[in-house]
Amino acid sequence: MTHQRTKNKIDRIEPTSERLTSRAGLTPWVRYLDRINIYQLLDRYFGSIRKSSKGIRVAEAFKQLLSFFLDGTDLHLTHFDHLAADSGYAAAIETDPADMVSSHQMKRFLNGFSFRRNFLFRRLLGDLFLWRLQAQKPQVVLLDLDTMVMDNDDAQHREGVDPTYKKRKGFQPLQLKWGPYVVDAVFRRGKKHSNHGKTVVHMMSHMVERIRRDYDPDVPIVLTVDAGFFDQENFRAFEKLGIGYVCGGKLYNDIEQRAEQIPEQDWQPLDKADGRRYLCASFADQRGTWDKPRRAVFTRLTNKDHQGVFAFAQDQKVYYTNLGEDDAFTQRLITAGKASWVTTPGVVSLAHGRGKDELRHRALKEFGTEKLPFKRFEPNTAFYYTMVVAFNLMEAFKRDVTEEIISPDVYPTTFRRMFLDIAGKIVATGHQVILKVTRAVWERLNLHKIWGRANSPPVAALV
Repeated sequence: MTHQRTKNKIDRIEPTSERLTSRAGLTPWVRYLDRINIYQLLDRYFGSIRKSSKGIRVAEAFKQLLSFFLDGTDLHLTHFDHLAADSGYAAAIETDPADMVSSHQMKRFLNGFSFRRNFLFRRLLGDLFLWRLQAQKPQVVLLDLDTMVMDNDDAQHREGVDPTYKKRKGFQPLQLKWGPYVVDAVFRRGKKHSNHGKTVVHMMSHMVERIRRDYDPDVPIVLTVDAGFFDQENFRAFEKLGIGYVCGGKLYNDIEQRAEQIPEQDWQPLDKADGRRYLCASFADQRGTWDKPRRAVFTRLTNKDHQGVFAFAQDQKVYYTNLGEDDAFTQRLITAGKASWVTTPGVVSLAHGRGKDELRHRALKEFGTEKLPFKRFEPNTAFYYTMVVAFNLMEAFKRDVTEEIISPDVYPTTFRRMFLDIAGKIVATGHQVILKVTRAVWERLNLHKIWGRANSPPVAALV
């Protein structure tokens, strides 16, 4: 008896009028944005940008722009024209096809942002930060401050694009980070270095005030920065604000000579999991123009990959800190379970932890783009800030909705491939609109649970 073989070869390709999407993962994302009330917050800050009832609604414009960033398929504004013609994509983000924006509409929308309106993005970032603080309730707030060079070297002339310290023309925003989130940012032209003007002092003063007013008046706040912020004026400001800091210093000759005179018994070891060993020692140091001495921590790398390093090849660094100098602040750190932070190896560990914080720059660039689309500075500023807001919301979504299925530490590209890029079919039946996916995807991602968490996020809404 012969068995008839099932025919598997495709004979032709035909179009269909059914609503299909290759980005079914956007649906839980859009529902999550709605449930956390982000649109109400956006309307509060930016609703006045809409001049006519005929224009695109502000909340709708932001929904499509935030989804555009999360999707990340093509971050050229002309991609909105392709999305506007895709009824399946419109259904996936719960938008009427007639309300899908074109590239020209989006350009007009972003061109409507002025300097004053763009400043409101910083308030929005602060709102998102306080929302996450209330959700996670940390006993210590560890912040990191740094600039991020956005390479626009090969782009056409852009207002504000200047040569940067990386020998590339671009923008250089100053960004304050907490864990995976960018909690404040100042979008700046490329020639403005890390410590330009009074921006650092003003940013930290505002942020510390807000943490203490809206979260916890007594929570210890610690800031890490690199040597680009090595300035007594910054140290004075941080000390006046009552926060801890760890700052990279400059290796002057007298510092190295001072380190050579430290007795061997005063050096403390710091062993890393990757086989590196550092020797660390603390001493008081007062630079020529300083009004008082400050704690300096000198380190040298003695072992790498579990092998010794010759003295002439040992990597040496110095850090400055006020940790361990103020008894009241030290006691608050001890109460919060961070007694190790005031030790000499603990200070070095905090400084080394900046490497992980700097990976946020890599993640943000992978999520979005360095090459901004406009020639004018203000619409590029709005584009940048919206990208940062979308990035923060993605990080919150990963922790609130998909954490049990996908590690929240994965990079944006991995998250997109694992969660967003799933095929779906949108059908209307029985007065309901249903997104259908394959059984394999349903079970792999546990979409039943994810859909429930997207509709009822486990944290309080924003407003």
